[in-house]
Amino acid sequence: MLDVECYCTLARRSARALTEFYDDALAPSGLKVTQYSLLRAIKRLKEPSLTLLAEATGLDRSTLGRNLRVLEKAGFVVIHPGRDERTRIVELSTKATQALKIARPLWTRAQAKIAAAVPEETRQHLRSLIQAVGA
Repeated sequence: MLDVECYCTLARRSARALTEFYDDALAPSGLKVTQYSLLRAIKRLKEPSLTLLAEATGLDRSTLGRNLRVLEKAGFVVIHPGRDERTRIVELSTKATQALKIARPLWTRAQAKIAAAVPEETRQHLRSLIQAVGA
């Protein structure tokens, strides 16, 4: 692999490596880390609107919509009208709740492996970088 100076390229490589690591760890649950993260956000927010979910996850509405369609097709979420026709509400299915129960300890172990392999100072630098660029 080429050694590069571009911070964006380095961040993307890191993100791909981490995503692959978490996807492998979560494989027994049937979820990818992106799906797990989105389902956990829905669970924490307790049937959020699409707008609230987009704000909470930092995803734009079109990306969120694509990700939710995949989850809906797989039977993990149900999307239904809110108080008016302009609002859409996202609800976890029983299948999602079961997958999250399986995935949570897998994610916890993966998280612990990353924490053991990457010093706290480095993890804090990552948080600082994210804040610095406005994400």
